[in-house]
Formats: sequence, C-alpha cells, structure tokens
Amino acid sequence: MPITNEQATWFADAFGKLVDNVDLAIVGKKHQIRLVLTAMLSEGHVLLEDVPGTGKTVLAKALANTLDGTHSRIQFTPDLLPSDVTGVTIYDQGKGGFEFHPGPIFASVVLADEINRASPKTQSALLEVMEEGVVTIDGVGHSVGRPFMVIATQNPVEQAGTYKLPEAQLDRFLIKTSLGYPDFETSVALMLDSANRARASSITPIITSESIVTMAGLAADVFVDPTIMEYIIQLVVATRSDKDVALGVSMRGALGMARAVRTWAIASGRSYVTPDDVRDLAVPVLAHRVIIDAESDFAGVKAEDVIERVLLDIAPPAYRAA
Repeated sequence: MPITNEQATWFADAFGKLVDNVDLAIVGKKHQIRLVLTAMLSEGHVLLEDVPGTGKTVLAKALANTLDGTHSRIQFTPDLLPSDVTGVTIYDQGKGGFEFHPGPIFASVVLADEINRASPKTQSALLEVMEEGVVTIDGVGHSVGRPFMVIATQNPVEQAGTYKLPEAQLDRFLIKTSLGYPDFETSVALMLDSANRARASSITPIITSESIVTMAGLAADVFVDPTIMEYIIQLVVATRSDKDVALGVSMRGALGMARAVRTWAIASGRSYVTPDDVRDLAVPVLAHRVIIDAESDFAGVKAEDVIERVLLDIAPPAYRAA
C-alpha cells in the first residue's frame, strides 16, 4: 500500500533526528551517517573502508547507542573462530541435553571491527546471517531478530596479516563508504574537545527497535515507477559489459539498490523515488560489487570510475511522481 505524504514527512523528521544524534559523536559526516542509516532502514549492511583514525568505530558505536536495542563489537583477529561469532552448542549435564549459547552476532547492531583480519573460514560464518538473518548451528536455525545490521570496518593500508574479502561477501554489504579526514573547521573543533575521549559513549538512545522496524516497513512501501526499475537494470547491465570490468554488478546488487532508493527517497520527505535517488546511491551501492580486470586495475582504473561512466552514458528516465 503506497505511503501518504504525512507518513513521508514523519519519516523524514525522524530520520533527521537520528542523523543529528549520531553527528554529535562523528562531527561533520552527515552524508555518511545518512548512508549508514539508509542501509539499516533498508535492512542491509555497511562496509566502512578508510585509513586508521578517521572515526569508523566511533560512527558504528554512535549508531548502536542511538538505537535502544542491543549491540555488540567483535574484534576480528586471525585466531578468531566461527563459533566465537555465531555461538556454540554445549552439553548441559544438569539438564541432560545440549543448549545453544548465542554469540555476539545476536544483536541489533553488530560492529565487525577490522573484518579482513579474520580467516576466510571465520568471515564465511557471517554469510548466512547477513543474507537471511539466521544462524544455523548443528542443523538448527536461530533467528537474530529485527532490526539487525552488521557494520564492518577495514583499512585499505597495512595489508600484512589480512585476508581479502571474497566477492560473495562483499556482495552481502548493501553500502560501502568511507569517512575521510574532517575539514579544517571540524578538525579544530575536535581538537578543542580533545579531552572528550568517549564521544560515542555519550550518545543516548532516541528511538526504539520497534520504531526502526516500523520505519523500515514504511520505506519498503515507497512508490517506484517501472521506468526507475528499468533504469537501475540498465546501469547494472552496463557494468557487466564495460571494457574495464571482469565482473559486473549482480542481481543481488540491483535488488539492494531497489530497496535503498526507497529509503533514500522517503528520508527526503517524498513518497516516491526519482532518478536522482538512483544517481545519489549508485557509487555507494554498486561500486564495491564491480571487479576491475587485472590490466585496467594496473592502469589505475577504479570501480567508482566505471559507475560514474555508466551514469554519464545512460540517460535517466523522464521524471515521474506518484
């Protein structure tokens, strides 16, 4: 059922308050905060890739503290086992049976810090739960509940002792973004407040888990004209045939874009999606799913360049409102 303009206005107001609350901890990065919140309300996951010391962990913690739900932090290391993430079944002598002990993945917001430092076996333990919201232990499925989002961080430098994320796992992340260094004014403000070493811990909850689920339901009902869906598919298909690409965007990526643009639109107070919503999200939703071939990669071609190129090559559809 299509949403009303009043519902869109309420959503946008609530979304803005969430952004402002998180911004108290990670100052000057409202665009990135909007992207992360868009992923949460689209029931997706986020990969934050940036150099050390730019606030990746602070952002994840601030978002978790904004939500009046559960949150956990997993520090990924080479010796981390899959059971350290998902949990384990242990025999209880008193009860005479096996009992499941859930791992830290059972939380509303899960911070997977330096995910590329864990072994591929441990990384793969996240695949099922990120896609289906279920952990299967000894043949028994355990739901992690709603809302549920994984915020993973990784550094593009210091690659010694790291394991590259496989394409199948990268594809599970709805959005990939980076924070970058703050601008001059923000840097000075942070220096003046340098005595505050726990900015994220001072963030207090302003929304319940139930309200997040309600907002996600509203976002899923935002109107999308069929021409917008055709536009998304045209962009996706174009990445697959690009001269510099070894592997283009998957159908999972296209479906993820369809969810994300709905949330992006209603967060702007609209009950319908426009082509500009697709263009705004094309790089953060699609670029990390594009694999550049070896020769082009050596020549310095980036996945972001490919997405920008297909956006220029393919004309957006004529604007239509609901």
